[in-house]
Amino acid sequence: MRHEDQTAFVTGAGQGIGEATAKRFAEAGAFVVATDVDSETGEATVADINDGDYAGEAEFMELDVTDGEAFEAVVDATAEEYGLDAVVNNAGVGHPPATVEDTDRSVFEFVLDVNVRGVWNGCQAALPHLKEQGSGNIVNIGSLASFYGLPKQGAYSLSKGAVMNFTRAVAAEAGRSGVRCNAVCPAFTDTELGRQFFETRDDPERAKEIMLKRYPLGRLAEPEEIADAVSFLASGEASYITGEGLRVDGGFSTS
Repeated sequence: MRHEDQTAFVTGAGQGIGEATAKRFAEAGAFVVATDVDSETGEATVADINDGDYAGEAEFMELDVTDGEAFEAVVDATAEEYGLDAVVNNAGVGHPPATVEDTDRSVFEFVLDVNVRGVWNGCQAALPHLKEQGSGNIVNIGSLASFYGLPKQGAYSLSKGAVMNFTRAVAAEAGRSGVRCNAVCPAFTDTELGRQFFETRDDPERAKEIMLKRYPLGRLAEPEEIADAVSFLASGEASYITGEGLRVDGGFSTS
């Protein structure tokens, strides 16, 4: 199996892409440390894994990714108890559509705190362990907004652009220590975060219909499809790939 005898650490594992990713790693034989700021949803993910027909097992740890000291503590505990092979910095937030000048300062700061500081904290906590053992993978969750400036999504676009360039920086810095770092950059995905975007529109169904016309595959991504890409980049099958942003976008970038 792809991740047999490995330990995967996944943030934001309580729902959406994070939940699907935790389950994908478990299906492929990994022991998964699933973290989330919401203990109820995070524990539900772990219960699904441990009570279901999965090759791997899981444990839940509550974590606010914006807290650097807490992040370091849970990563240290994971590495000491189970080892550490893959770290997936998935936790992220969006914001209601707003022009730059109309974006509330508190919204801006919250988006950057979770989406940028959270990824920084995850890499900073994991890299000493991965470098010391001379192996390991970090996969950060970016977005199409890592490459495109989305109108009325200025704070989100800023945060995801930062994630992509930081991914390149980590890859350049850690490669000679045997550590790879990549990003998966999804298009709109059928998750709670994706649905919230449409629900802010006057006519959500019409907004979704217009959006889907931009996608050659004609549909939104499923969380499991993003999880497949994460699993691939964290595996030996991607052993010569680092510093890349893998667009999983249903052909959006070709249109």
